[in-house]
Amino acid sequence: MDNLTIIEGASDADIAQWLAGRVRTALSGTPGRVAITVPGGSTPFPIIERLAATGIDWQRVTVWPGDDRVVPEDHPASNTGRIRALLGPAGAEVVTLTVMEQVPAFALAWLGMGEDGHVASLFPCSNPRIDDTAPVRRIMPDPLPPEAPFERITLTLPSLLSSAELVFVIRGEAKRATFDRAAAGESDVPVARLLRAASQPVTCFV
Repeated sequence: MDNLTIIEGASDADIAQWLAGRVRTALSGTPGRVAITVPGGSTPFPIIERLAATGIDWQRVTVWPGDDRVVPEDHPASNTGRIRALLGPAGAEVVTLTVMEQVPAFALAWLGMGEDGHVASLFPCSNPRIDDTAPVRRIMPDPLPPEAPFERITLTLPSLLSSAELVFVIRGEAKRATFDRAAAGESDVPVARLLRAASQPVTCFV
């Protein structure tokens, strides 16, 4: 992939500063608001906490969760609730995903990835398509992850691809191997479909 950059060994603070730079660049290019999407799960929140403190003009930023568990926002498993708790006080508008959302073109789509190659909540069982006509879908993972056995709501592949750039933060050798196979065109898991269709810059922190 000519549009892929791999960055190894970056700390959470390094990644937060990199993300802040990208958001500032997007803000400098428009007098209005910019939209970004951020992931949930265990890896991103220490980075999001640092990102909140970088001095971005958050009042001009709309933050979309890439996906969420279908639970109340005050539930511990809610990505939206945790994102809102960190970025809301900084001034960001945090969107609650519904299936009727009109999804914007994102300045930045920040994603995680599972060992099975899922991105957002686009699991292999959901057979995500790059020509999906829906911007947001509700999905029941099969099998249900035991650590988060909930129905999901997620941006679709076209919504993620409607971004100026994609960035992944991936931890662990198994996930790195899955990503490398996908980037090399050696699999057809959801992340592989996304990467195959991506024409914008893609950065992966490993």
